[in-house]
Amino acid sequence: MNFLTAVHTDIGIRKKTNQDSALIMEAETDLGRVLLTVICDGMGGLAKGEVASSAVINAFSYWFENELSADLAADNIGERIYSSWEKIVFSCNDKIADYGRKNGVSMGTTLIALLIVQDDYYIINIGDSRVYCITDRLYQLSKDQTFVQREMDMGRMTPEQAKNSPQKSVLLQCIGASNFIDPEFLKGKCLPNQVFMLCSDGFRHIISEQEIFDNLNPNVLTSEEVMLNKEIFLVELNKQRMERDNITVALVKTV
Repeated sequence: MNFLTAVHTDIGIRKKTNQDSALIMEAETDLGRVLLTVICDGMGGLAKGEVASSAVINAFSYWFENELSADLAADNIGERIYSSWEKIVFSCNDKIADYGRKNGVSMGTTLIALLIVQDDYYIINIGDSRVYCITDRLYQLSKDQTFVQREMDMGRMTPEQAKNSPQKSVLLQCIGASNFIDPEFLKGKCLPNQVFMLCSDGFRHIISEQEIFDNLNPNVLTSEEVMLNKEIFLVELNKQRMERDNITVALVKTV
């Protein structure tokens, strides 16, 4: 499997620092070309959210460079990858929490990561950053770990109520600020001419799913230059509509 990729992040119109962090890495392995994409949305006082998100990004980067080859050689690749990712998450949770206690700040980060190996994809999700797949339609792969999502799941809140709720950004867990972390793991099959979109929540609050599909479907994204330009266009559209958060989006097209 080969890929076209692009990533764009923006501080936005209100915040003084960009607490989002993003990563795209590719490598040639015995199983062919593999790709890792990660987005973390940090939060915390005194710009410490940037410290939290960068710590998780760095941990995944280290794993990709130093430990991935051993995981790919295992009999059950999926279980080995998820085991490694759990260790990363639990370790980062302890380290970020300890750093926060020592510096007197509360800090944490979401995590969404996508690994493509041959025709399989593996996803880990903690928080409310998202991964979508775009083919002839747009559909969300990950599930938000938020108060409003839980309320919708329990039938106590409608999607419209959730959209307008003052608690819509309240997370049930994040790395660094939760005593217990329960990641969501997903696995599926890749096909040629699919687009995977990873984003922080600042990217998706104001623009519609139809606008995302119209600009980011596989027929439109013919090159990495086009992919980056479309990311920039949608990020600027968010800012024009007064999105107040940091904004980050990463695209992977299978070819």
